[in-house]
Amino acid sequence: MSKPALDIQLKTLPESPGVYQYYDADGVIIYVGKAKNLKKRVTSYFTKTHDNGKTRVLVRKITDIKHIVVETERDALLLENNLIKKYKPRYNVLLKDDKSYPWICIKKERFPRVFSTRRVIKDGSEYYGPYTSMKTVKTLLDLIKGLYSLRTCNYKLDPEKIAEGKFKVCLEYHLGNCKGACEGLESQASYHENITAIREILKGNFKESLGQFKVQMKTLAEEMHFEEAQKIKEKIEILENYQAKSTIINPKISNVDVFSIVSDESFGYVNFLQISYGSIIRSHTLEIKKKLDESDKELLELAIIELRERFNSNSKEIYVPFKVDVGGDVKVSVPQLGDKKHILELSIRNAKYYRIERFKQVKITDPDRHVKRIMAQMQKDLRLNEAPTHIECFDNSNIQGTNPVAACVVFKNGKPSKKDYRHFNIKTVVGPDDFASMEEVVYRRYKRLLEENEPLPQLIIIDGGKGQLSSALKSLDALGLRGTIAIIGIAKRLEELFYPNDPIPLYLDKKSETLKIIQQLRNEAHRFGIEHHRNKRSKQALNTELETISGIGEKTIVDLLKVFKSAKRIANAKLDELENVVGVSRAEKVYNHYHKNENY
Repeated sequence: MSKPALDIQLKTLPESPGVYQYYDADGVIIYVGKAKNLKKRVTSYFTKTHDNGKTRVLVRKITDIKHIVVETERDALLLENNLIKKYKPRYNVLLKDDKSYPWICIKKERFPRVFSTRRVIKDGSEYYGPYTSMKTVKTLLDLIKGLYSLRTCNYKLDPEKIAEGKFKVCLEYHLGNCKGACEGLESQASYHENITAIREILKGNFKESLGQFKVQMKTLAEEMHFEEAQKIKEKIEILENYQAKSTIINPKISNVDVFSIVSDESFGYVNFLQISYGSIIRSHTLEIKKKLDESDKELLELAIIELRERFNSNSKEIYVPFKVDVGGDVKVSVPQLGDKKHILELSIRNAKYYRIERFKQVKITDPDRHVKRIMAQMQKDLRLNEAPTHIECFDNSNIQGTNPVAACVVFKNGKPSKKDYRHFNIKTVVGPDDFASMEEVVYRRYKRLLEENEPLPQLIIIDGGKGQLSSALKSLDALGLRGTIAIIGIAKRLEELFYPNDPIPLYLDKKSETLKIIQQLRNEAHRFGIEHHRNKRSKQALNTELETISGIGEKTIVDLLKVFKSAKRIANAKLDELENVVGVSRAEKVYNHYHKNENY
């Protein structure tokens, strides 16, 4: 469709809630979005200047626009979610999760069985879930089995067949796990009392079951049935123990969904907790692949609709870290303190842990994706124009003004590239002048790279504050590289990051991966520089000591070092050992120098 035709479409869009679909030249849906006002939202794509490159590409590819008007914004949210899952448009976020989740089923029968299943059959049975962990399902079923005697057989227990004696009790009856409904040994009313209590437990409400058991225990004790009373007491302890483990906040907080999000450049991680009577009855984290630099608010709104639909949640209130618009009659709360704030923080912690675990997994299974994510994060954190796949860091080393040296370490894709490390002996600076030394080594490094036509880094890090950064900038100016390579300085005391011509430093989160990589670079440059400085001082001290011996020249020193490897070994050598290397006359001179204070 031509641009004039698109302009006409934009002008005639309704100002109503709805869903819009973008098509490319091949008639393929490439993006689906929802809007409170279709006209304003769709028009903004074509009138705004987009910072994100993918969004600019998307807009260029749009050749046709279709829309669906709905009554409410909530309807738009649901429709958007369904269309994304159906068509999987290229530029929409990906909701990763296709597996079938387990449910707990209370079968529609005269004497209902209670069991786990991954198939939901619409036959009137009750399904609780879905649960995100089979471990949770097994724990609940074990709890129920320990509290109530339920049948496990799949006989069709019609009254007529029971009366005719068609069934016989099995081993479960003799073990005390079933009361023998198949032979009419348990009434339907008694059995359904247990089912009613089980329903409440699956909802997270233990109050009714505990109350009933306590009444039973008291009655049995009064009637002197102490063994039966003890068994009921054990059930109470099992239930109270489970309740204590599962109740994490005020039991008055019930029928609430909690959502939180953490994100990076490529993915969003949305955690969902479902709360019933102060207990977490469901927890799940959804990973969302970003496509168009979506905001946390956009991702969270999409995830809330998806998760509530997926897990069949009808909670009337949700807790979130910031205001979201999910339509309908749902109350949206942003907790500020107390138990509500505590449960939101727990959700955020779950999302962070999930993200860390995914990072560890991806680092092993998909190292390229791991590197790209870190590089994208560094680019964003450091406000760079491109990902810093090649970083070089400089550090000066001198102690009391002696033997000034410098070091340059190189990281590629976030990891040390030791074959590219370089040492520098300061040549043009006299005395301990860090600023002039930094100017010299930066100039020498990049002059050589330019002469040898070697690739330049995307980022230079200077170990030092504004002074060292200014000195390095002089060298880049002299080489015509100012603006070609990004450069920052890091001050040791507060881990401040300084930028050229910006008096206000940047402070990164102390736990951020970007700062950790910068610190690793700085520490590695410092270590590499100190190592070189130490070696240089040792060599100088060694040469000075040997050169003070009268009658011993440079050739003799070299010959001795080739054999003994160090000045300490030369000093401790026996006279005949020295004679074997440099002859009698020179051996005596060396030996006497190191043993002149000894009495013979």
